[in-house]
Amino acid sequence: MEYRRLGRSGLQLSILSFGSWVTFHKQIDDSLADELMGIAYDNGVNFFDNAETYALGESEKMMGRVLQKKNWDRTSYTVSSKAYFGWRGKNNKPNQTGLSRKHLIEACHEALQRLQVEYLDLFFCHRPDLSVPIEEVVWTMHNLIQQGKILYWGTSQWSGAEIMEAHRVAQQFGLIAPTMEQPQYNMFERFKVEMDYLPVYQNVGLGTTIWSPLAAGFLTGKYLDGPPEGSRLALKGFEWLRDRWLQEEKIKKVKKLSELSEQLGASLASLAIAWTIKNPNVTSTILGATRKEQLTENFKALEVINKLTPEVMEDIEKILQNKPFMDLS
Repeated sequence: MEYRRLGRSGLQLSILSFGSWVTFHKQIDDSLADELMGIAYDNGVNFFDNAETYALGESEKMMGRVLQKKNWDRTSYTVSSKAYFGWRGKNNKPNQTGLSRKHLIEACHEALQRLQVEYLDLFFCHRPDLSVPIEEVVWTMHNLIQQGKILYWGTSQWSGAEIMEAHRVAQQFGLIAPTMEQPQYNMFERFKVEMDYLPVYQNVGLGTTIWSPLAAGFLTGKYLDGPPEGSRLALKGFEWLRDRWLQEEKIKKVKKLSELSEQLGASLASLAIAWTIKNPNVTSTILGATRKEQLTENFKALEVINKLTPEVMEDIEKILQNKPFMDLS
């Protein structure tokens, strides 16, 4: 397993990591979570991703139970949480969501309890909050680091301009700036990672922990004939994912990508994951799996990346035809 530094920090993350969005509690139980996390750890994964809102807090509880049972050396792995949406769903009351000092501190404490750890290695602001002054956010995260409750803080789905504003505030007051961003990145979702964050990479540095490298499973090819029963896109509450990915033009491209992956002797999934970690600005790509075979297949991306020659990357671009660019007209 290769490891990359998180932006300009000293922390190293495995280029493939393991997450729990959708799968934990909703699709898998404790025993399967234990098995999958064990396989990931044994294959060199040292980053396990979570958030307060995943399964309304149950995902963090499940991961916490597994970590306690595994009893791995705490210094050998990193674990994250994210705050913004709250964990009570429709029952959230004022101050139980967002990026206020009150919610960030309380969300951090709750995540520590659910994950059964003394500190979070990474703590993300899960979305930007325009109703909270950026100074309050940066000061709160700085204080949590000073208190030893988190080691690094970052953002998720923020714009490049919003991240740079956080850095401006940090520099103005001598505070600790955000280190990482967790954006969606895959063959069909490219703008933020490949274009919007370019000034951030160049000026202050930025680590990225990628979610949805397989576009919610769409880039495995299993949805070409509609969502199979029990799959992510068949779950209640995820209709928006079906609308987003099951489009005729995208399906045509996936079929061509599938043909290309066969020529390379690889699965479409491993090709899609390898494509994300081919990008040097990607620190770690988060995997999600519901079966041992699925996770094992995804790890083959480490072999496929060597097959992504400039010629193959050009073939992929010809199929996708969606490389982002800045319109200066």
